[in-house]
Amino acid sequence: MNVEPLAIPDVKLVTPQRHGDHRGFFSEVYRRDHLAAAGIDVLFVQDNHSFSAERGTVRGLHLQAPPFAQDKLVRVTRGAAFDVAVDVRRGSPTYGRHVSAMLSADAWNQLFVPAGFAHGIMTLVADTEILYKVSARYAPEHDQGLLWNDPALGIPWPIPAAEAVLSERDRHHPVLADFTTPFVHPAAGRG
Repeated sequence: MNVEPLAIPDVKLVTPQRHGDHRGFFSEVYRRDHLAAAGIDVLFVQDNHSFSAERGTVRGLHLQAPPFAQDKLVRVTRGAAFDVAVDVRRGSPTYGRHVSAMLSADAWNQLFVPAGFAHGIMTLVADTEILYKVSARYAPEHDQGLLWNDPALGIPWPIPAAEAVLSERDRHHPVLADFTTPFVHPAAGRG
């Protein structure tokens, strides 16, 4: 399993090995001990599965506030998606910045998004399926979001906003300037 930190090192691209032959393939897509050795020491408690019928479907930017903050391990099992993580940890040197990765069934890669990051996905092809593990159960009363196309975030979405397919809820999240973050960067306040 290859684990590669992105430009914001807390977010990591994870690529499991895939062993194939004439029958198909086998892959250990999650091994807690291997991930822990690579700095992802998280106990996941829930698996989620989403299907997006249309290209350009946006889900996000979502996060859950403590005490139900979620670390996520996201992978595409069919199709392809543009995956984004935005740092919303107060006091973080990368607050308001984002990192992104193209995830696909063909690339067999995953994105680890730690708590303290807003997370969003845009599907690049129709009929995309995404599986992701989370470290806390879904708690609707702690569910929050940021506006996916807030210009202040500078996210280079690969499909124009006019073609994006959104839920009504995702159209009305606050922009970063109006968002009160419940997260504090671990180094904040240390001198």
